[in-house]
Amino acid sequence: MTAETATASRSAAIAQLQSHQREQRWSLRELFETNANRAAQYSSSAAGIYLDYSKNHLQDQTLGHLLDYADLCGLKEQIGALFSGANINNTEHRPALHTALRFQGEPANEHEQAVADCRAQMRDFTRRVHSGDWRGFTGEPIRHVVNIGIGGSDLGPRMVVEALRPWQKEGLKTHFVANIDGADLSDTLAGLPPANTLFIVASKSFSTLETRENALAARQWMLDAGCDEAQLARHFVAVSSNIVAAQDFGIAAENIFPMWSWVGGRYSLWSAIGLPIALACGYETYEALLSGAHAMDRHFATAPLAENLPVLMALIHFWYRQCWGAGSQVVLPYAQRMAKFPAWLQQLDMESLGKGVDRDGQPLHYPSGSVIWGTEGSNGQHSFHQLLHQGTDLIPADFIAIREPTSGLVEQHRWLLSCCISQSQALLQGKSLHEARRELEDQGYTHREAHALAPHKVVPGNRPSNTLVVEKLDPYHLGALLALYEHKVFVGGCLLGINPFDQWGVELGKLLGNAVHEAAGGGSTEGWDGSSKKLLELLFQEIPG
Repeated sequence: MTAETATASRSAAIAQLQSHQREQRWSLRELFETNANRAAQYSSSAAGIYLDYSKNHLQDQTLGHLLDYADLCGLKEQIGALFSGANINNTEHRPALHTALRFQGEPANEHEQAVADCRAQMRDFTRRVHSGDWRGFTGEPIRHVVNIGIGGSDLGPRMVVEALRPWQKEGLKTHFVANIDGADLSDTLAGLPPANTLFIVASKSFSTLETRENALAARQWMLDAGCDEAQLARHFVAVSSNIVAAQDFGIAAENIFPMWSWVGGRYSLWSAIGLPIALACGYETYEALLSGAHAMDRHFATAPLAENLPVLMALIHFWYRQCWGAGSQVVLPYAQRMAKFPAWLQQLDMESLGKGVDRDGQPLHYPSGSVIWGTEGSNGQHSFHQLLHQGTDLIPADFIAIREPTSGLVEQHRWLLSCCISQSQALLQGKSLHEARRELEDQGYTHREAHALAPHKVVPGNRPSNTLVVEKLDPYHLGALLALYEHKVFVGGCLLGINPFDQWGVELGKLLGNAVHEAAGGGSTEGWDGSSKKLLELLFQEIPG
């Protein structure tokens, strides 16, 4: 099949799905009223995660059409290619082997052997820091770890460390710095004792702008505190593939942890990028995280498509994106410690699926990625949930509920879960004009007052959501949840016919940023637009130096 033929086939199949959507005449209320078994029929589970997708505009025929589309895209074969190590990242000519980072048992190939060696290095280093064998330039043990990275080298570890707060080691505090804004680093270092502080510089190239500049500033901070250059290696380790650059910085070769080209940044928390997780929470905790992700990998690789959690979630997302005009999806973890989860997922999903051409470079004739956003529940209920319930856009929602309490305040946890269930319930059932009028009259409003106010209290309902019930917010189940969303995004790429593992779109802004920086120092602005020239003049005229 030629590239043009494949594109045409996908477009035709999407048109058929859109025709099926236009034929629908049922509401979500009606689907539940006519099928008492709907919740059991439209649910599935794996690795301690239960997916209820019954509150979606789906019937068996709809799922059948979506699964047929998955077959048209060769989804089973593409899943096999992912796990076999084929060069599925076709624009960069390499495999995407993040699943190899969480293999269990004995290594079966060179990639897994490399991972096993890296794990041993991480385990030994973590032990030395925790035991106090690793000491700073004054001979004192490490009490603070500062991870310097950005993007995948920051979002994943930061999110996991916060989510696993109960597992954090006493006497060792972990911090994260990412932004090129100097306030990020200076605010983090304020009050930290240099003699007890260890930096992890996480950058595959060891040249990423934000990480490079923050690392250089941290290096100077150590020198200013009395650490001579010969002792810098006691306070800096690196996760990088650029050994020479890391050594030139002052990091000892044995303290440079590897990164590999076959792991993309947004999938890298399972690699040595997860070193701050092991340091913050213990290496055994990190291994449990890997184990949960591996359990989801096995489910994804072996479960029938109709029962496969990542596949079902991706098909539902595709259904709303292509056939319902849903340009965004909200993700709502009802767990305070998962507050960083939406930010991690934004990079994973939007950097992977925000493309305009298919794998063969042909323009897409249908929408690609969605805007992913959200925050922790129940905070969102008091801000943007208004838009979800009464706004004019259809915004599918993922609710994530943790079954076991995450604190000793059990009654608050009961209320938290009640809020989670009620929000998805309200999105489904809504409140009709008649119900709003009757409610107001029951509250003592006159007939005229009730008629005037009722339209403002109407909630359309009929709005879709998934609910994921996670057994416990522990390392194993968190690992499974993260892997679930990783695989969902991969399936989304397959359904769109795009490569979800490259991110060429981020390069232009980086290149232009270098040019702007040069121009601020007196370089040329020839060929620039008038707005950029004016902004350069306005923003840089008062900056000293």
